[in-house]
Amino acid sequence: MRHDSPSPAGAASPASLPLSQLLHHTAEMVAAVRAGRSLSDLLATCPPQARPGTQALSFHVMRWMGGAQAARERLAPRRPAPAVDALLITALALLWPESEPPYAEHTLVDQAVACARRRTPASAGFVNAVLRRFLREREVLVPALRQEVPAARHQHPRWWIDQVRRDWPDRWEALLDAANQPGPMMLRVHAGHGSAESYVAALAEAGLQARAVGARAPQAVLLETPAPVQALPGFADGRVSVQDLSAQLAAPLLLGGLPGGELPALPAGARVLDACAAPGGKTAHLLELADLDVLALDADADRLKRVDETLARLHLQGRTRAADARDTAAWWDGQRFDAILLDAPCSASGIVRRHPDVRWLRRASDITELARTQTGLLEALWPLLKPGGRLLYATCSIFRAEGAGQISSFLQRHPEARALRAPGHLLPLPDNRVEAAGATSSPAAGSGDGFFYALLHKSPAS
Repeated sequence: MRHDSPSPAGAASPASLPLSQLLHHTAEMVAAVRAGRSLSDLLATCPPQARPGTQALSFHVMRWMGGAQAARERLAPRRPAPAVDALLITALALLWPESEPPYAEHTLVDQAVACARRRTPASAGFVNAVLRRFLREREVLVPALRQEVPAARHQHPRWWIDQVRRDWPDRWEALLDAANQPGPMMLRVHAGHGSAESYVAALAEAGLQARAVGARAPQAVLLETPAPVQALPGFADGRVSVQDLSAQLAAPLLLGGLPGGELPALPAGARVLDACAAPGGKTAHLLELADLDVLALDADADRLKRVDETLARLHLQGRTRAADARDTAAWWDGQRFDAILLDAPCSASGIVRRHPDVRWLRRASDITELARTQTGLLEALWPLLKPGGRLLYATCSIFRAEGAGQISSFLQRHPEARALRAPGHLLPLPDNRVEAAGATSSPAAGSGDGFFYALLHKSPAS
């Protein structure tokens, strides 16, 4: 899963419609996510007038659904019909005391009952009884659930909690806590349109407070408060894009020539493959920074349209093609690449603060299957790289099986490959600590998403 331009969660006010209507739409989202559908896709189908408020409430519920599910199971052990269950979980998540509920308790219960009368009239009394019992028993019930049910304590599925604990035994609780906080809205200023500092000044003139991140990501700007892209000066004209800090490291890492780096900068006209390109943020960043011959692939033709739209908005030129990167016979012209960016499909465990439904969509078995896909992509693309070329492997994951473990296995299979200096695992914590494979950790500026980066160099003699 690749997300270069995350939408700011919770930026919109939830008061766009009567609360009972917003609860109806939110409960529909909750039911669909629990059935395996992506919240981003669902929100795109929500009526425009209801979308901002539904998004705000849905994100809130996803962040506190572990406790809400545990509370419903304790208060009503016999699972109700899906529509009723989804409404109960929605209301219980909004009443969970640690979640800073956005509405007064009596208002929320009253409107949830009104919503039940609209959705499933026979359930209104049941919904009222469960919610009022929760409020009466909350001071005792919530601490008990947090003690007895890991999902109620950490607001993630049990398997996810166990995996994070195994991978990061010293930081697992901090990682789970951080995943329940909204991510910051980070911008990338087009290098051809000025500096980050000059854009900060333009934002100030528009009434938006921001700051430049600094040398590690020289075009990055952090907005103090998320804002719609329409409010960003010059967005429509390509002056700026929304891209997380960690994602902004990809293009400079692949291009080379960084201070302390081990490779020279790619020459003008270098042939570059972006193997899993949608929605196009990293493709665009490469073209903003250098004169390159870029081919952007993606297996999803509909998502590839977003790459074309991104390049058009930024006035950049690159070739795009819908194809499975593993099926090289279907798309490769036989000419090897100087550099390859493989931002591989992954669990998206590093971007849960922006996509809080991910934790409820994934299953433990998905990690093994995704790791198999990542291995297949590496093996398919490595022969397409010129001797002396470089491949940047990236995932927006904090799971080691999709990062350090994947690259360790690859290096064992390929003696002609050498791992160069790269961040390794970036953790989505306030100090964004770098956990480089085989190296001591060091702090990095900003607070980016969870990512993994490995830069592989192919021996010139291979």
